[in-house]
Amino acid sequence: MILETIVTSVEAGGAINFAPMGVEWGDEIIILKPFLKTTTYRNVSATGTAVVNITDDAMLFAQGAISSPQFPWRPAHVVQGAVLEAACSWRELEVLSVDATPPRSRIEARVVHHGFSREFMGFNRARHAVLEAAIFATRTHLLPAEQIRDEYARLQVIVDKTAGPRELEAMALLTRYVESR
Repeated sequence: MILETIVTSVEAGGAINFAPMGVEWGDEIIILKPFLKTTTYRNVSATGTAVVNITDDAMLFAQGAISSPQFPWRPAHVVQGAVLEAACSWRELEVLSVDATPPRSRIEARVVHHGFSREFMGFNRARHAVLEAAIFATRTHLLPAEQIRDEYARLQVIVDKTAGPRELEAMALLTRYVESR
């Protein structure tokens, strides 16, 4: 099963990278598949660690999809890494193997610690729509503009019907970004 998460990794100089990423979820093993040219790939390959954060805040996925944001965080417990303050729960990972076959790597990692901060409130239809819009925003260079416009129009209807203020703000942010492309 692919689970949408925010993966945190640490650069050599200590800077924290926050990246929305679907991961192959398992209780003991989690598979990351970052593209080879990404900061996440470079960091995780170099340090052998990462933290997979589970959050229900759709805005974090929106911001992470279109920029390189910095979010509040705290140190991980076992690995050199960062736990997202907005995480409901998290998994700290140690890399077991890296397959760097282009265009995406396949990083197999073992869960060495997990934690819980708060209850996961879930994703209503608006949060799902924002998540899908964030994914489309990362593909503006791959998909026809008309397809993206059509998808955004469909997703906007869902957001308008079911969103709270945070989801409305996230969808507006993504819409402005896509329109600028």
